[in-house]
Amino acid sequence: MSEQTEQQTQQAGTPPRGVVIVGAGMAGVQTAVALREQGWTGPVTLLGAEPHQPYDRPPLSKAVLLGKAEDSAFDVDFEELRIELRLGVEVTGLRPADREVDTEAGPVPYEVLALATGALPLTLPGAEGVPGVHLLRTLDDAARLRPVLAAGSAVVVVGAGWIGAEFATAAREAGCAVTVVEAADRVLAGALPAEVAEPMGRWYAQAGAELLTGARVASVEAGRVLLADGRALPAGAVVVGIGARPATGWLAGSGVELGADGAVVADERLRTSVPGVYAVGDCASFPSGRYGSRLLVHHWDNALQGPRVVAADIVAGGSGEQVYDPVPYFWSEQFGRFVQYAGHHGAADALVWRGSAADDTWSVCWLRDGRLVAVLAVGRPRDLAQGRRLIESGVAVDPAKVADPGVALKSALG
Repeated sequence: MSEQTEQQTQQAGTPPRGVVIVGAGMAGVQTAVALREQGWTGPVTLLGAEPHQPYDRPPLSKAVLLGKAEDSAFDVDFEELRIELRLGVEVTGLRPADREVDTEAGPVPYEVLALATGALPLTLPGAEGVPGVHLLRTLDDAARLRPVLAAGSAVVVVGAGWIGAEFATAAREAGCAVTVVEAADRVLAGALPAEVAEPMGRWYAQAGAELLTGARVASVEAGRVLLADGRALPAGAVVVGIGARPATGWLAGSGVELGADGAVVADERLRTSVPGVYAVGDCASFPSGRYGSRLLVHHWDNALQGPRVVAADIVAGGSGEQVYDPVPYFWSEQFGRFVQYAGHHGAADALVWRGSAADDTWSVCWLRDGRLVAVLAVGRPRDLAQGRRLIESGVAVDPAKVADPGVALKSALG
């Protein structure tokens, strides 16, 4: 909306609707900020379901959880940027024909809508309402878990994925006895191939945490977890980290297309199937020309990068030329190691090790048709940075050079 259009609308006696953003996490906040940075002068309204000032989530499993920080609020002056921040507002529905979203406090009109509702953690069936069972997604979740860790309670973590490993790391650092229960036969079963995940599974024992793979939870009671094989695990607290699903249930009946995974189906400019409605961050999937598939990325960097494309298209009146096709990136701090990943290895045809997993630092590279498509680096940030640039450039590499940890990846060209 131009300033002239805004003035004409106001003169007509109808307040400008402007941009409404649903979700005040990283993706929502960055969309609002990017709009101002790219020259949007109309109203911007940011709706957040939580009562807290918008905050960053990664520190929740680290500094906030261990009491080293009280919160992780974004350093954004919403008032100065003329971003109207409405907190504690739960959005319950979308009516595109009326250009309104429904909330418990009444309808909110919009001209352009951005969906940034993120993802909700999956719950453990039968564990809802059982005392001592926790999730770790919100600031309130972290606040409830802090005294558990401070007391050194025996903790059972259900799920050996990224969040499970990070929480187990924090719990061991706090002095808790930790048992991690994983239904699959290895850690990170849904994220990495067995040969890469296997050495990462050894980190648990090295940190003093017990890892039980191939173990299914039968039920959870106050003070203990019962496994399907009859074992009973004492638990002062149970932390569930078994994955997440896009927070899109409120869009039922709105006409916004959802995929089988529950994600909003966005196009290459992050537009949804409904005109004037965008989707960004954990709640949306997007087509990747780079990888030839649709990606759903539940990581911080996606929530940081996508908003710039959304803002550019909104400012351009829906006819922007910027396409969203990133090299996905994330990191994880676990058991004294800094793990980084860039790319997407789903369609790779070769896996190349750089160094030995028996060492403190090593990397794994995935190739397709002689080109790097993904890299996992453990304590080797230079491999990650250089590998990411090689993925972006799409140049051919020499597998023998890639396999030599003494050769810089940037010099491993074919």
